[in-house]
Amino acid sequence: MADTVFVVTDIEADGLRPGEHSMISFASVAITEATGEDVGRFAATLRPVPGLATEPATMDWWRTEPEAWAAATRDPRDPAAVMADYVAWVRALPGPAVFVGQPTLFDGAWIAWYLWRFAGVRLLHGPRPGRPLFEGGGLDLASFAMGATGRRYAESDRSRWPAAWYGGHGHTHCALDDALGYAAALRHLLATARRQASPEQTPI
Repeated sequence: MADTVFVVTDIEADGLRPGEHSMISFASVAITEATGEDVGRFAATLRPVPGLATEPATMDWWRTEPEAWAAATRDPRDPAAVMADYVAWVRALPGPAVFVGQPTLFDGAWIAWYLWRFAGVRLLHGPRPGRPLFEGGGLDLASFAMGATGRRYAESDRSRWPAAWYGGHGHTHCALDDALGYAAALRHLLATARRQASPEQTPI
């Protein structure tokens, strides 16, 4: 059986609601479950969707992050071309792909909307026919941090993570930088979970 590949993803947007606002960039870092090996990276900037608005509060925040805004909007491409490339990239990974977000409810909602709108592909399994891009229901990093470390929910938010979990990657609001940091955190958590597993434990 091929090793599961976790596709750790971060998105940047000009608002909070897919379908009302636009995703302006995203990045994914693919790592294997068994060893945490980096087996691929994808990053893109996207042109805003015609007819969608920006959210004033979000744009006010972006004005406080000019370097991140520049990175998130440099050389944007047509969303349909980006999502087609992304589907091909995920399907070429060397194992079944699982979507990972921090939080999955936010990043996954954006990727799901763009995949369906521009590529006709579902993010995850569901009632609609057709092959989804990812296996299962995805993995939320904060939830996994709870299970791997025994932390309480309130202690598992990204703001409470030790800096060492990020593997030296700063949280810059550049999608690839942030995805690399989250991938390092997942690598750490996978190793922690393996250490805590009983040697007598057998796979279900």
